[in-house]
Amino acid sequence: MDWGMKNRLSQIIKPDGHCMFLPIDHGYFQGPTSKLEKPGETIKPIIDYADALFCTRGVLRAAINPQGSKPIILRVSGGTSMVGKDLSNECITTSIEDAIRLNVSAIGLSVFIGSDYEHQTLKSLGKLVDEGERYGIPVMAVTAVGREMEKRDARYLGLCCRIAAELGAKVVKTYWCENFEKVTGGCPVPVVMAGGPKTNSDLEVFEFVYDGMQKGSIGVNLGRNIWQNEHPVAMIKGLHAIIHGKATAKEANELFVTEKNKKQK
Repeated sequence: MDWGMKNRLSQIIKPDGHCMFLPIDHGYFQGPTSKLEKPGETIKPIIDYADALFCTRGVLRAAINPQGSKPIILRVSGGTSMVGKDLSNECITTSIEDAIRLNVSAIGLSVFIGSDYEHQTLKSLGKLVDEGERYGIPVMAVTAVGREMEKRDARYLGLCCRIAAELGAKVVKTYWCENFEKVTGGCPVPVVMAGGPKTNSDLEVFEFVYDGMQKGSIGVNLGRNIWQNEHPVAMIKGLHAIIHGKATAKEANELFVTEKNKKQK
């Protein structure tokens, strides 16, 4: 691996081998998502606890201060929306030249395994890896499932992650599931966990993140479960304690409650 590629990976994955990515790219297909109407304002109180920001070039240029910015993972795929026919009909929407111009640490796109557009999105991944390798920029593949959330089991996600790694992704983002060790065990590159829909309780978030970390994940790419929480600072502090502080889910929840109570007082 070339020096530039290693250097960029070291910007987003910390010396302990773990990472906490904060995604705010949801608007590329959802529009002005709740609590993310003004992304620059949303991240102000929580960005210090993130290791990297996952966003589109539009939001990066319009809402993120270039001075002292966190490392950027640039979302470069899209082309569909929530009101369209098929969320999986994605393509590459941002050039490698623009990624270089923006001085990003990594680039990311979604692949939709098992969809009608599987071939198209995997071909896009291969093309992006070729371009990333040419310029020393790592690629994060997102194993998206569109609206078919029932596919999130270890066999399916393990298949997705392995294919993404085989095509050259340096990091794979996927969903936590039961028997998560089967997903990470079959993937030769680092795996980070997505948050998915909001959970029923705060403790549930800490529990699945802790379980995933114990079973081979190197960290998270969590957005809605943080910035849609009524206490986003307390939530991200609890998650940071698991990822970088080796806290248990119970300890993280206790920290969350303590921080939440401080704010309320």
